[in-house]
Amino acid sequence: MLIYIARRIMIMVPTLAVISFIIFVIIQLPPGDYLETYIAELQAQGEAIDPQKIEFLRQQYGLDRPFMEQYVVWAAGLLQGDYGYSFEYQLPVRDVVGDRLYLTMLVSFSTIIFTWIVSFPIGVYSAVRQYSAGDYIASFIGFLGLATPNFLLALILLYLANNYFGTQIGGLMDDDYIDAPWTLGKFVNVLEHLWVPVVVIGTSGTAGMIRRLRANLLDELQKQYLVTARAKGLSSGRALVKYPLRIALNPFIADIGSTLPQIVSGAAIVSIVLGLPTTGPMLIRALQAQDMYLAGSFLMFLSMLTVVGMFLSDLALAALDPRIRLGGGVTK
Repeated sequence: MLIYIARRIMIMVPTLAVISFIIFVIIQLPPGDYLETYIAELQAQGEAIDPQKIEFLRQQYGLDRPFMEQYVVWAAGLLQGDYGYSFEYQLPVRDVVGDRLYLTMLVSFSTIIFTWIVSFPIGVYSAVRQYSAGDYIASFIGFLGLATPNFLLALILLYLANNYFGTQIGGLMDDDYIDAPWTLGKFVNVLEHLWVPVVVIGTSGTAGMIRRLRANLLDELQKQYLVTARAKGLSSGRALVKYPLRIALNPFIADIGSTLPQIVSGAAIVSIVLGLPTTGPMLIRALQAQDMYLAGSFLMFLSMLTVVGMFLSDLALAALDPRIRLGGGVTK
C-alpha cells in the first residue's frame, strides 16, 4: 500500500505540471489579452484611450513578457500559494474568490448529501423489488430527472418558492445580510434559500445515481456467491448488505474524483439563473474578459482537486471491493 501511494504521488506531480502548462496555453489561445478587451469596451462606450496608460498597465501586469516567462512566473507563484492578480477586480485572486468559495462549497456539499440520501434507498429498493410498482415509479422519476434541464427546473422552482413559500430566491440570502458578518440569523437565512439550488442541481445527479446503483445491484444479485450465501442460511437482508450492496457502492466511491471539483466549481448555468454568488459565474466572466490569472489559477485548483479526488477514490475502491487490487496483477 505504501509503495502504491508513493508511486501515485510521484505520478501526480508531473501530471499537475503538464495540466498547468495546458491550462495556460489554452487561456492564451484567444487573440489579444485582457487589456485589448478592456480597450474595446471603453471604445464601445465612447471613452478616450490613453496609450501611455495602456502601455504602463501592460508592463505592470507583465503582459509584455514572452509567453514562457509569463508561465514560469505564474507557475512559481502557484507553488508559493500565490494565485496571481485579477485584472478585472484589481485584487489578488485569493481575495476575489473570498466568500464565494465558502458559499459554493456549502451549496455543492449540501447537493452531494441530498443526492446520496435520495438515490441510495431508491436505487436499492428499485433493484430488490425489480418490476414492482415502486420500481416503475422510481425509473420514471429517474428518466424525468435526466431529461429535465436544470435551468428549466430552476425557473419553475423560482416561481413556486416565491408564490407558495414566500421565499425570494435571488441569491443565497436576503439583501440585508449580503455585507453583514456571519451570525446565526444570516446562516438561517442562507438555509432558507439553499433548498432551491440543492434540489435543482441535485436532480440530474440523483436520477443518474439511481440508475447506476440499480444496474450494478441487479448484476450482483444474480451471481452465484449470493445464492451460496443464502443456501448456507444467511438471511436475505444480511446477505444483501454484506456482499452485493458493498460492491454496488462503487459508483458512489468512484464519483469522489468528480465530486471534489464540483464542490468548488458548482453548477455555473444554474448559478446564473438563480443569481447565486458562487464561483461558477465568476469563472465564466473571467474567461470572457480574458482575466487569465483568475481563470488559470481557478482551473488549476479544480484540476488539483480532480487529481487528488481520483487518488482518494482509487484507495477507497481498493478497500471496499475485494476484486480490485492495487498492483493490477493476478495473484496465483
